[in-house]
Amino acid sequence: MNIISSASRQVILDTETTGMNQAGGPVFIGHRIIEIGCVEVINRRLTGRTYHQYINPGQAIDPEAIEVHGITNERVANEPRFHQIAQEFIDFIDGAEIVAHNANFDVSFMDHEFSKLNPVGPKTKDICSILDSLAIAKRLHPGQKNNLDALCRRYGIDNGRRTYHGALLDAEILADVYLIMTGGQIKFNLSNEKAGQEGGGIKKIDTSAFNLKVVGASADEIVLHEQRLDLVAKSGKCLWRG
Repeated sequence: MNIISSASRQVILDTETTGMNQAGGPVFIGHRIIEIGCVEVINRRLTGRTYHQYINPGQAIDPEAIEVHGITNERVANEPRFHQIAQEFIDFIDGAEIVAHNANFDVSFMDHEFSKLNPVGPKTKDICSILDSLAIAKRLHPGQKNNLDALCRRYGIDNGRRTYHGALLDAEILADVYLIMTGGQIKFNLSNEKAGQEGGGIKKIDTSAFNLKVVGASADEIVLHEQRLDLVAKSGKCLWRG
């Protein structure tokens, strides 16, 4: 499994639902999506484009699910039904590589919603490729906790806003985790953009979590270094001295 994707356009995605899979299999009987959050990444750069939508599932949300994501029946009572937002959602993800943490969960729910459209909608795999960031994390950190909170701690990403699971917030956090986990850099084209502009600036990472030790050169090592630069300078311009 190659952890570096070749896809130029990726959509980091998360969903919240009315409940979990009660049957323990691939089909989520009776439960529906109530929130979708997506973050667009092109050539490993956050573009600033997002898709976010709450959805009225037409049924009660399990109390256990509310404890996880904090979304109540009252919160989604006046939101659109899935069939009303399906086309704009499909348009946003069409042709992209979906990146989700435990992707089978989200994709199974999406396929279930698409199957209930009239006419029946596509399978997710027919319009998108799918990448599971949890599988990548397990490969990189075998035997360790690899949920989103654990990965934030591991990579020094601030997730202090994450009191509850929320689809857009989790997608934003996952985007940071995924890009650092697979390359160590979130933004690449820094020379032509200013901090604060869409897609520009540097993502600040809390390095205190890494317990980095800085070791300075000794006086003897500095002398040896300068002697080596003297030898380099004899053969031409020494780049290290300007």
